[in-house]
Amino acid sequence: MTLQDDLKKLSEKIKQYRDEARVQLHLAREDVKDEWDDLEKDWEKFRHKFDKILHDTEDTTQEARQKAQQFGEELRARYERIRDRLK
Repeated sequence: MTLQDDLKKLSEKIKQYRDEARVQLHLAREDVKDEWDDLEKDWEKFRHKFDKILHDTEDTTQEARQKAQQFGEELRARYERIRDRLK
């Protein structure tokens, strides 16, 4: 085999890896977008609960406050995971 043949094979292999990486990147973007869309729905639920707790502080039970706190922490962790995946 000549140097030219070796370089052609190398070029073809690089192109193949590049194409595969492009497909994986596209799929990863779609996965992150789907996760983002689900998370946005949960964010709206959290905001609704949060606003209600702030408005009805005296009527809100300690358990409801703790659940909202836990839900908020889960949302924070999920947004953080998405942010880290996009770095």
